[in-house]
Amino acid sequence: MVVQEAGGLLYHQQSIIEQVREIAGVRGVTPYIYTQVMLSGGSGGTGAVLRGIDPATAGEVLDLARHLKSGELADLATTPGERRVPGIILGKELAAQLGVGTGDRIKLISASGPLTPMGVLPKIRACQVVGIFETGMYEYDSSLAYLGLPAAQDFLELEGAIHGLEIKVDNIDRADRIALTIQGKLGPSYLVRDWMSMNRNIFSALRLEKTALSVIMILVVMVAAFNIVSTLTMVVMEKTRDIAILKAMGATAGSIMRIFVYEGLIIGAAGTLLGMAGGLGLCEILGRYQFIKLPEVYPVTTLPVKVLPLDVTLIALAAVIITFAATIYPARQAARIDPAVALRYE
Repeated sequence: MVVQEAGGLLYHQQSIIEQVREIAGVRGVTPYIYTQVMLSGGSGGTGAVLRGIDPATAGEVLDLARHLKSGELADLATTPGERRVPGIILGKELAAQLGVGTGDRIKLISASGPLTPMGVLPKIRACQVVGIFETGMYEYDSSLAYLGLPAAQDFLELEGAIHGLEIKVDNIDRADRIALTIQGKLGPSYLVRDWMSMNRNIFSALRLEKTALSVIMILVVMVAAFNIVSTLTMVVMEKTRDIAILKAMGATAGSIMRIFVYEGLIIGAAGTLLGMAGGLGLCEILGRYQFIKLPEVYPVTTLPVKVLPLDVTLIALAAVIITFAATIYPARQAARIDPAVALRYE
């Protein structure tokens, strides 16, 4: 979640950070700066989103260090007064667009420069690429650049101010409740937004898609269940004489019905287990090797795979229940066979 000042920039953030850290469920807090800039490198320029972060606390909230292909977060810890140009970390696709790599220098350009009679002069700062990251999300890898917090404040002339705080919690499903607690502690002059409220529209769309996929899966299983109905019906027709003999020998209608119910359940359970084994095996292979590449129109570069045990269990139970329902009609037909009629011409 993020905490922002309702009026704009956030000052005296250290006292706010200490208050937020005291709240149960908060795992990490880090300040950030967020702005749009132009980057110019060896093969041209492009727009980018610049994020100023504190290397000392960013690791508590961000997974940037895990996605670094080169460099370290500590390389951003350069104060504006040092002689060395500030370090910057670029996304893999962004670095490719600029034609730069680790150790190269680029120009950081902002339109918020001084106002002159000729117009607004762009503000330009030289930076050295100290790291490249790859998250697998094309939108991030092609647009994000990270700068040390003091260097970003100096470049944007914020004089110690920040745009907000990023917060990581120990349970993402409780983020909304923790956000309410933080809001109550900080007061109405601050705006607290969790990941649920910031992405409400996309999650509503995903929930609708998941519901539609569940209906489709049930329909697919029901179509397969009709095969069980037809198979058992054919077995009843072929085994009419045998069923009549069993009933003549004392078998009850209930025992005959159970025979065909068990046969249908065995067929359904075997198919469900084979399908689960094949599906889980394929998911494991896709998750480990990621050999299905996606075009750039998608926000991710490879097909993501995540197995949800609850969903797998519900689908398997639905398949077994539908299979059981499919066995009832042919089983009842078998139980209703009259031995005298069936053996009349034998």
